[in-house]
Amino acid sequence: MSGWSTSDIPDQTGRRVVITGANSGLGAETAKALAAAGAEVVLAVRTTAKAEPVAAEIGPKASVRRLDLADLASVRDFAEGFDGADVLINNAGVMAVPLARTADGFEMQIGTNHLGHFALTALLLPKITDRVVTLSSEVHQIGNLDLDDLNWEKRKYGRWRAYGDSKLANLMFGKELAARLGSSGSTVQSLVAHPGYAATELQGRSGNWTDRFAKLANRLPIAQSAAGGALPTLYAATSPDASSGGFYGPTEFFGMHGAPGPSRYHKRADDTVKRERLWTLSESLTSTTFGV
Repeated sequence: MSGWSTSDIPDQTGRRVVITGANSGLGAETAKALAAAGAEVVLAVRTTAKAEPVAAEIGPKASVRRLDLADLASVRDFAEGFDGADVLINNAGVMAVPLARTADGFEMQIGTNHLGHFALTALLLPKITDRVVTLSSEVHQIGNLDLDDLNWEKRKYGRWRAYGDSKLANLMFGKELAARLGSSGSTVQSLVAHPGYAATELQGRSGNWTDRFAKLANRLPIAQSAAGGALPTLYAATSPDASSGGFYGPTEFFGMHGAPGPSRYHKRADDTVKRERLWTLSESLTSTTFGV
């Protein structure tokens, strides 16, 4: 693979990065690469025991803290003990799972992938000095948020549509945050990334026939490693060429794999009226507010 790689990560010595869901897959590879470049990394995970081996592999630059994005009380506990960082990476997520509810009654995918990260970012933003990177997906293309039924209380549940909605919400949030930070004169940037198709533990948890398809696809040339899938996140988090409001992903094979760069996205993400409505609704549901 040619183009931008981990060898292009600027020196991260003296910098601190918080990464949600860093116990495996993309998050773990992101943490390893940043620590190798000199950063201190905080692995923010639901089950700390699962992250301890990753922290042990990284060494003294890594620490582990508990964070359950499906429980706003846990998000608030994490934020209360937070003493600042240069970068927040909203990486954790669930994909195409059967209908379930978070501790606060949200549909599990929108609750974990979007609302949990929305609340976390709101609470941590005053102590972030450089960037917020939020993970979306190419599956955002099938998302079409119903803001009158965000939590799937009225509609027949569709696990893939719900996942697409959550990833569209991630993209819209990242772009709206960038716009608001820019308008407020803040120097903090908000960027969005997607991994293309990376073979990780995220696949295979749908509980239906798509699990078998995912396991097969993970063995095909369209899939890249978790380390390859982490490159767009690393680019967004560290590259001086990455711009606030930008969406970055693999640049080869229709955005499935390859070196990171600017990525196409659905025009729905540029609907500023809907972005503002999603923002207001998210603040209401999570009982959080932003200073931008």
